[in-house]
Amino acid sequence: MLWAGRMRLGTFGILLMLVHASAACEFGPFPYRATGIVCRMTKPAALLLNQETAQVIQAAFRNAKFSNITGERSMRLLGKVAYELTNIQVNDLSIEQSEVELKENDAIHIAIKNVTAFFKGTLTYGYAGAWFLQLFHSVDFEIESSIDLQINIKLMCQKDQVAADASDCYLTFHKLTLHLQGDKEPGWLKQLFTDFISFTLKLVLKSEVCNEINFLAQVLANFVHDLAANFVRDKDISVDISLASVPLIKANYLESHHKGLVLYKNYSDVFSDSVFSPSLLTESRMLYFWLSEHILNSLASAAFLDKRLVLTIRGEQLQALFEMEDTEAQRKAVQTIFQGTSYNDSVAKVWSLAHPQISLQPEGTVVKSLVAVEVSIFPLGEEPLMVLYMEKEITVTIQAAYVEKKLILHPLDSRIEFKVFKCTADPSGNDPSVRNFLQTMISVVGIPEVISRIEPALTSLMNSKGLNLFEIRNPEIITRKGYIIVQLDFSFPNHLLLDFLEKIL
Repeated sequence: MLWAGRMRLGTFGILLMLVHASAACEFGPFPYRATGIVCRMTKPAALLLNQETAQVIQAAFRNAKFSNITGERSMRLLGKVAYELTNIQVNDLSIEQSEVELKENDAIHIAIKNVTAFFKGTLTYGYAGAWFLQLFHSVDFEIESSIDLQINIKLMCQKDQVAADASDCYLTFHKLTLHLQGDKEPGWLKQLFTDFISFTLKLVLKSEVCNEINFLAQVLANFVHDLAANFVRDKDISVDISLASVPLIKANYLESHHKGLVLYKNYSDVFSDSVFSPSLLTESRMLYFWLSEHILNSLASAAFLDKRLVLTIRGEQLQALFEMEDTEAQRKAVQTIFQGTSYNDSVAKVWSLAHPQISLQPEGTVVKSLVAVEVSIFPLGEEPLMVLYMEKEITVTIQAAYVEKKLILHPLDSRIEFKVFKCTADPSGNDPSVRNFLQTMISVVGIPEVISRIEPALTSLMNSKGLNLFEIRNPEIITRKGYIIVQLDFSFPNHLLLDFLEKIL
């Protein structure tokens, strides 16, 4: 009895073994020391995602290319009887129940119960009788089956990323009934070919369906990796999410550890002093992300090198900034700085002079930066004139939250220290009123203004990566000394998986 397997899946098992043998990941004796990002998915999240398993299983059945089944058998009086089943495909499929269990240090066990599947195709048979009587005939057939499916998915490291191996797959048939030409009543022809092909048919269905499930598991793992890699990439700045250790499977959660090195042109990021420990994360929420302070510092450095830390303010926004209060001191300081020039003929430029330093503390994210501010006016008919230049070291503590699909940054206490101060109207710097006014303006209005610009920019960036497609519930952003934890519950957007399956099938 012979049948030819589809080339993609026929060689898949061999290729998988070769890849596992040749692309195993090497980790040092202390893998956590190189961990910059950790993702923990707890069992409630796994149960939620398991609800989408039915779609993957249905895709596996429908996408499996069942090989033709051929065979022959000698029968008394009838001689040799040969048969061939062709054009086998799934006509209808339903799944009653799916369960998931995390087996510690082993695999993700998925039990699919009561899969009812109807296959259809064409049966061609013929036999040469003892008296040289020959008969060949073709009939349409339908196979009614009831199946239980057991899948054990192992997580491993392959080419420095999470790979899923679902080759441990079993189909148990509770029912396998062959109907010919729509005839549901038993007959000698139906009984004859059911006896012939039942065993072989089970082997073919198991082989093709399990191979397709294994293939989809690999593709889905790559899809999740690519989705995550795209989320932490913006133009020339990206984050290396290569694995820092082998993925963990515990009884109540799955966990993966990533290097989290920032990549930007010739910028070289090195990290080997992580403070991560599994005990830092709990199991009460569905999803956890742990990020090292080093990542935020490296991202800030890359943003500085990419000249992103520059802000230009003009017109009404500049007016609102300088006229925060209507007092005599404010009016005098503004008149001194702008020399009577309209705000529409003025511009303020704010930029970072050095890499900002970020420190994560229990009270929030502490940002320390050396910032320059330059105010220029454009008198009518005259050359542009710089009327104010100052350099100041600003230290501000920020608390972050994610509310109604928007990032909220709340500045707490701030400290300002002037390093350089030049004002055209007061070259000697003997008039303290301007400096005092500017110090108050920066702390009360300037810092909130800068942060208010950053909030929508970061929200827009995250939404461009698809974060707004998820229904995130009660997210918490918790800072501790040296690291930050984001923990949340979520609902999975069904259309994402459907769109993905449609693209690959």
